[in-house]
Amino acid sequence: MWSLIVILLISYFLGSVPGALWSSKALHGVDIRNHGSHNCGATNAFRVVGWQAGALATVVDFGKGFLAAGVVASVIRIDPIPTGLSLFGWDSFVVLGLLAGIGAVIGHMYPIFARFEGGKGVNTAAGMLFALTPLTMAITLAVFVTILLTSRYVSLSSITAAVAFPTVVALRRFGLGADLDPSLFVFGGLLALAIVVAHRSNIRRLLNGSESQISSFEPAQGMLGRGEL
Repeated sequence: MWSLIVILLISYFLGSVPGALWSSKALHGVDIRNHGSHNCGATNAFRVVGWQAGALATVVDFGKGFLAAGVVASVIRIDPIPTGLSLFGWDSFVVLGLLAGIGAVIGHMYPIFARFEGGKGVNTAAGMLFALTPLTMAITLAVFVTILLTSRYVSLSSITAAVAFPTVVALRRFGLGADLDPSLFVFGGLLALAIVVAHRSNIRRLLNGSESQISSFEPAQGMLGRGEL
C-alpha cells in the first residue's frame, strides 16, 4: 500500500509543475492566468505569449504524464503492489500506470504550485497513455491532428481525441484481437468524460460560434507579439 501512496503523491506533485505558467513567466514575464482564456495550459500560452512558451509547455505537460505512468509507476517499490489492482483480471501494472498518470493529470488540473489553477489535462493525459499504449496513442494523435487541420479548433480536436482513445482501444482489442488490457478502455472512457466536462465552456462556445480558431499554422506570435498586452 505504501508503494501506491508514494507513487500517487509523486505523480500529483509532478503533475503540479505548471509548465505553461512557468515558461510564460520565465521567457516573457507574463502570468497567462490574467490573459486570453485565463487557463493555465499550453494552448493559452500559445495564444497569449507565443510559440516558444507554448511549445515548451506542451513538452513539459506531455512529459509529466509520460514520466508518471512510464517511470514513477515502474520504479517506486516500497512494498508489494496491492493485489486489489488486478480486480476483474486486469493487469495490475497497467492499472498502476493509469493511476499514476491520473494522479499527474489531477496535479496538472489542480496544481499545488499554482494556486490550484491549472490546465485541462489533455497533454498530460496524452503522455500517460502514450507510455502505456503507444500505437493506440499514435492513432489518437492522428485523429487530433486531422480535426485540428480541418476545423482549426484546438478544443474540438482535444475533445474528439479524448473520445477516440477508448474507441480505438475497443476496436483494437475486441475487433482486431490486440493484446490490450481492458482497464485501458475503462480508464480511457472515464478520462474522456473528465476531459469533456473540463471543456464544457468550450463546448458552449463551439455551439454558439464564439470559440477561438487557429488563424494560421505559422509559429504563433501570441497577444504579446502582436502588441495586444
